Amino acid sequence: MLTALALSLVLQAPAHNTLTPAEVEAGWKLLFDGKTTAGWRNYKAKEISDGWQVKDGTLTIVDSSKAGDIVTTDAYDWFELSIEANLGKGQNSGIMFRVTEDGAAAWHSGPEVQLYDHPRQDGVETTGLLYQLYQPAAGIDAAKPAGEWNQIRIVVSPSKCETYVNGVKYYEYVLGSEDFVARVKKSKFSRFPQFAKAEKGLIAIQGDHGLVAFRNIKLRTIKQ
Repeated sequence: MLTALALSLVLQAPAHNTLTPAEVEAGWKLLFDGKTTAGWRNYKAKEISDGWQVKDGTLTIVDSSKAGDIVTTDAYDWFELSIEANLGKGQNSGIMFRVTEDGAAAWHSGPEVQLYDHPRQDGVETTGLLYQLYQPAAGIDAAKPAGEWNQIRIVVSPSKCETYVNGVKYYEYVLGSEDFVARVKKSKFSRFPQFAKAEKGLIAIQGDHGLVAFRNIKLRTIKQ
């Protein structure tokens, strides 16, 4: 009986890198089709490097020495992004938004939700933290260890922005608020006048810090 039930649940589970009818109706779209790198390119480039490859339905960093950061071909202002990441032991990456190509690097303009296979520790930017800006309350650590899939949900809306790791809310903030600006001034990003200033920008994935795989990358825009 249990075997039959388990099989039924597996059969009902949606395939990876696809959208359910409900998601399509809600306005979601895929940013990765599970088969090609279409829709992505390297930062300030027209193509994507061979340091990134599609392997078994995942967008994977196979050589971080030449992968480089990648960005979407389309720009977004307000949105909800859902993405799954699988990190190798001790590896790290990051997801940036509102990225422009005015600076020398993607992180000069786009706030970054960190991905890092490391237990929560004071002073260490671990999975889910908005790098040098926001972190969850003490004791909150919903990240799964190396080799397991972590689901990251990033909401960037006019009223408030939120980050969730495996369904657990980590923090919220308002882009451009007094609190946000004050935190930026205390961070390394204060050196870059374009940081978090664009009203619209690219989604970026960091590719030069470790071996990480991604799947089920989907986004829906949020109307003001």
